[in-house]
Amino acid sequence: MRKITALLLAMLGAHPAFGWGVEGHQLVVRIAEGLLSPAAKTDVRGALAPGEKLEDLASWADEVRRTHREMEPWHFVDVPLGSAAFDWQRDCAPDDCIVAKIPAFEKTWQDRTANAAARREALLFLAHFAGDLHQPLHCADNHDKGGNDVAVNFLGEATKLHTLWDSGLINHMPEEEALFAMLQQAITPQRVAEWSAGTPEQWCNESFHAAEATVYGLLPPHATGAPVELGESYARAAQPVIEVQIEKAGVRLAAILNRSVR
Repeated sequence: MRKITALLLAMLGAHPAFGWGVEGHQLVVRIAEGLLSPAAKTDVRGALAPGEKLEDLASWADEVRRTHREMEPWHFVDVPLGSAAFDWQRDCAPDDCIVAKIPAFEKTWQDRTANAAARREALLFLAHFAGDLHQPLHCADNHDKGGNDVAVNFLGEATKLHTLWDSGLINHMPEEEALFAMLQQAITPQRVAEWSAGTPEQWCNESFHAAEATVYGLLPPHATGAPVELGESYARAAQPVIEVQIEKAGVRLAAILNRSVR
């Protein structure tokens, strides 16, 4: 699976922000599907073409933005490191960031009078943006384009900090099926109830603080402009953060889709 993921990312091009990579986004959707009510499952199936699976379309939003550059800002929000929290006027004017787009597409998804194509598109954006919002570097910036300007050497491999968090660290974790089983097992009814509450703004702040504390906070000292040397200790510290963020993304995507049929 991981070789296929790498190939797909190469086909998509070296774009600066593909939150979680193909595998991570598929994990988010798979977690969400396991938490959908029967009515929500029917609703989702009805929006897809025969034979389509939502997990296979989890990265559609990354593909389509290659030819629709106006969609680029929808995938992230640059909350400056050192800020207290997300600020609408500073970070998302004029409502053209991920924090604004999730409720906008949820509104379209809930609209039973909207045409089928619009609802399908809204579903695919929601499936993807739920994952993006929980990738810490899609909600934080340190004057480095969300980590895209930070060169790192991870276990001897040259990459960027953003790319490392998109897919490099996940590729260092258990294989997809084992990882999926582990994530599913960790999602208790109590966590579902707790994580389903809140708003995209609040969820963004959680990701922002994860970026502050872990993504940037655990970087070792390094010379300005020199690649940051990262190894097993950084990966071990990052893994529980990645696990919880993907779990939260799946739970919250399910919450969005479930409440559309209440």
